[in-house]
Amino acid sequence: MIFPTIDFAAFFVVVMFASWLLMPNPRLWKPFMVAVSLFFYGYANWRLVALIVFSIVINQLAATVITRTPRRRFRKTVLITAIATNLGLLGVFKYFGFFTDSVNEALRTIGLGMPVPMLAIALPIGISFFTFQAISYVVDVYHDDFKLAKPWDYAVYASFFPHLVAGPIVRAREFIPQLAKPRSPRNLPITAALFLIAGGLIKKILLADLLATRLVDPVFNSPGNHSAIDTFVAILGYTAQIYCDFSAYTDIAIGLAMLLGFRFPQNFNRPYAAIGLQDFWRRWHMTLSRWLRDYLYIPLGGSRKGPRRTYINLMLTMLLGGLWHGAAWTFVLWGGIHGTGLSFERWATKRRADRGYGNPSKVDLRNSRDEPPKPRPEVETSGGVTRSQPAASGAIRLEVLDRLGTARVEAQKLTTTRLTEIADAIVLRPWPRWVLLLATFATVSLAWVFFRADSVSDAFAVFWQLIAGWAEPTTLVTPTVLVVLVVALGSQFVPRKSWQLMEARVSRLPWIAQGIGFGAFLVVMNAMIGQQGVAPFIYFAF
Repeated sequence: MIFPTIDFAAFFVVVMFASWLLMPNPRLWKPFMVAVSLFFYGYANWRLVALIVFSIVINQLAATVITRTPRRRFRKTVLITAIATNLGLLGVFKYFGFFTDSVNEALRTIGLGMPVPMLAIALPIGISFFTFQAISYVVDVYHDDFKLAKPWDYAVYASFFPHLVAGPIVRAREFIPQLAKPRSPRNLPITAALFLIAGGLIKKILLADLLATRLVDPVFNSPGNHSAIDTFVAILGYTAQIYCDFSAYTDIAIGLAMLLGFRFPQNFNRPYAAIGLQDFWRRWHMTLSRWLRDYLYIPLGGSRKGPRRTYINLMLTMLLGGLWHGAAWTFVLWGGIHGTGLSFERWATKRRADRGYGNPSKVDLRNSRDEPPKPRPEVETSGGVTRSQPAASGAIRLEVLDRLGTARVEAQKLTTTRLTEIADAIVLRPWPRWVLLLATFATVSLAWVFFRADSVSDAFAVFWQLIAGWAEPTTLVTPTVLVVLVVALGSQFVPRKSWQLMEARVSRLPWIAQGIGFGAFLVVMNAMIGQQGVAPFIYFAF
């Protein structure tokens, strides 16, 4: 983490009370919030503060020029320059090593010993998140979807520490208007905020970190040394771990923002209860999903240019979304799996519509075969002899070749027809909801293997162990691990109303009781952490 747990708690308490005191005076509060946010970001490496300051200045300058320039062509030039600058910074810090490694590997493959020089560049924490926020701000200003912000307002938005390092990706139009609204500590939803923070700490410390240390890390660090059962459960374990870890951070970030008087958009909505990949991406990391949709998929053409272009746009969006997560081919493959799945779902939806899905009388797979080929008319040759009745060896060879070609075409048609029938049988069948849920969960879980693995070969080693590891003894699947896994995944299916009812009951307690209870909870959590501390959140690396 940027801060050790206790240090961050002390830091936030001081900032929160100072923020409450300064809230009535925005001229003091805004510089104060920018200063503490930069201090927070620079705690791990103060040299990187210059990077975020540069990002703030260059994007506010670009938005100002775009707003004050009437010439559309020049406005577009400034927009492109700003986007290129943001992506250039992201590329240098995040993808330079990936690019040079890939080029060097390609050169070694073709036998050229001319390696591209490597540079050791530290990856700034959260660069992907604040870069995407900066791009969305400049683009929104360009399209007149959001007015130019005041310099201090944009600086607060761009550096606001609760969401700076790992999201959620908050857009300027969701955050900056809140700066103009009066905020008072008396109107803060303290119970809801503490509830989110407590829930986030439970998910991180009791669920995610335990699954990581006792199950997931041992298997993925050496997949060949564990049984098929350990490997299978570890795949499920990482599926649970990454949700608990990332949703824990966003819950804590949303709760901290509430205590400072701000509302962040929701980022998770029980994603493993989805019944399709499209539904999954409406529930998982929702702020990133909407960003990819509005600033990448739709500008590429969305679904406006026909089915084939739609599939290409979906694939490009998810490939780039995968690469956004990390500079490795494993993330590209992860994005490719989701892009392929989303494209298949889009095709299946269109197929159902074309075949009258929902009306059984319109769906008859028995009539889906092509009609048998009609007899070919006899073709007369130059000698007056038809090919069906050859009169010479040359004509016989022509007849044989012609029939072979026809047989090949017919075989291809038959294969295509059979594949179409199989696809229709899958697509047009009214599958139960639980089947769709399990299919979605299985696809997402298997894709997570590439996301977690250190390399493509390691990912395939994990998959291979599912087949070849039955002779190995099971050592990691303990009752504790199974209970934590069931709780982590089972929480996806607890109705939201149950959590809201629990929160409402806590809110009825006197504020002193709430404070004492939360303080006792923190003491218990700190005792459980021990001297080893809390492992960094997974998305800090992105």
